[in-house]
Amino acid sequence: MKKPDYIVRIEKHGNKYRAFDISSSRHEYTDQIKPGALAKAYKMNYKLGRFKRPNPVSTLEMFQWRKLNIPNIPVSETTSETTNQEAITVPEGQMETMQFIHSSYDLKPKGLVMSELKWKYLIRSAIRGKNIMMTGPAGCGKTMSAKALVNALDRPDFYFNLGATQDPRATLIGNTHFNADEGTYFSESLFVQAIRTPNAVILLDELTRAHPDAWNILMTVLDQNQRYLRLDEKSDSETVRVAEGVTFIATANIGNEYTATRVLDKALMDRFTIIEMDELNDKEEHGLLEYMFPNVDKKMLNDVATIANLTRIEARNENPRISNGISTRTSIELTGLLYDGFELQDAADITIYPQYDATGGVDSERTFVKQIVQKFINDGTSEELFDQVDQDAIVS
Repeated sequence: MKKPDYIVRIEKHGNKYRAFDISSSRHEYTDQIKPGALAKAYKMNYKLGRFKRPNPVSTLEMFQWRKLNIPNIPVSETTSETTNQEAITVPEGQMETMQFIHSSYDLKPKGLVMSELKWKYLIRSAIRGKNIMMTGPAGCGKTMSAKALVNALDRPDFYFNLGATQDPRATLIGNTHFNADEGTYFSESLFVQAIRTPNAVILLDELTRAHPDAWNILMTVLDQNQRYLRLDEKSDSETVRVAEGVTFIATANIGNEYTATRVLDKALMDRFTIIEMDELNDKEEHGLLEYMFPNVDKKMLNDVATIANLTRIEARNENPRISNGISTRTSIELTGLLYDGFELQDAADITIYPQYDATGGVDSERTFVKQIVQKFINDGTSEELFDQVDQDAIVS
């Protein structure tokens, strides 16, 4: 996506609309833009950008002004017909923030499938210091989104897998130790160091798998009105304040189909801004796989995406024969094996089938999924699949 050479904000001065560079220089470009375009941009509340365009007949530079999806927002217009005063505009810092948010989609990695609206909301939430919770099916890109945010904002980051934590207090607070030279002493955890770091982005992965003790510890940390961590249960114990600009991002698998997960406490949920990640459809998944594995045969990539999509359709049925569909993470792993020279049958044996229950023999979940995969192994097409798999499992 091309970036504009200049971005202008439209202001109304008396009965005239004028265009100024949004930088501190405030260079005026009014004479380069048609009056009707200026008036429309002001009334419809968007900025304009100047883009270069090729000149097929000479070396002279050509350019054109285009609409940008960035709010113009003159905050309050004090211009009156009697005084002819200039309009009061948004403070420069706010204008820069809005410009960054609304032009940030260019910073989203191509391998991350996420709508422009949700990406901008993610960026905005982080900039405004909100606690963010990414929800959605396993393997849909929640953790990848959080890591992409870190790269986009260029901030210090810390990662904690709360689902793998056996001792929440040791992970989130620290440990008391003893040795002969120093006696008893306390060593604070990496998490304490993280919340002391200004503008840090702290990823709390698999929050729904965390022990409830971890939730209790995090309550005051995540509360926007408190933002502190108590190092001991005693009321007079030392507290650590969360540094300025720290953003927390949690990932959560919400639903009965996920084993070992817990229903999050409502009070904890209320401390987050929720961003729901969508399950990819077959076209989106094919595009992602093609981006990640450009050297793998496109038909093979399409087969992988179609297999995954068919399992997801079945899992969403009213009376599904499988409990869950193949995740995007599994599709990526499967394609990685194909890239490394494995046959589809062997790759499926390793990555797909172990995820499904084999109890029940020919009526088992695993057998059903094997039937789907086998059709692509036999002739590389899905045509006959509709003769074998229940038509109710296939919806347009």
